[in-house]
Amino acid sequence: MNIELIVVGKTDMKEVETLVAMYAKRLNHYVRFAITTIADVRNTKKLSEGEQKRLEGEAILRLLTPSDYLMLLDEHGAELRSIEFADLIEKRMSAGIKRLVFLIGGPYGFSEAVYARANGKLSLSKMTFSHQIVRAIFLEQLYRAFTILKNEPYHHE
Repeated sequence: MNIELIVVGKTDMKEVETLVAMYAKRLNHYVRFAITTIADVRNTKKLSEGEQKRLEGEAILRLLTPSDYLMLLDEHGAELRSIEFADLIEKRMSAGIKRLVFLIGGPYGFSEAVYARANGKLSLSKMTFSHQIVRAIFLEQLYRAFTILKNEPYHHE
């Protein structure tokens, strides 16, 4: 199985870039992992939030194939403990999914078309995080899930 994280917009925070790169490297020891960054929509001052989400959504949907399993990182998604998240990953691997895609949207979230395409939604917290910071938080949890699945001593419970 391949896992891909799609994000909208580059991060302008070097510290976040460093953490993302570190966890991406660690993840590649367990699974083929990639990050795809979609360029920010230009001239957003002239666009409504809905129009910006629609344009981002079109760019996102162009990257997906019909067989992809798409999980949105969304504040209204299911909240899972780390062990439950590891179980979700294991179930998707056992189901024969070729590409599991996680998606972090832009500052206004996702378009209706992206919500309609999604196979599920996952929330990292009831708190709101910037769409840049959430990249590092999510990758740490994804890494943690694989260490749980391999019974490695990273996770303590």
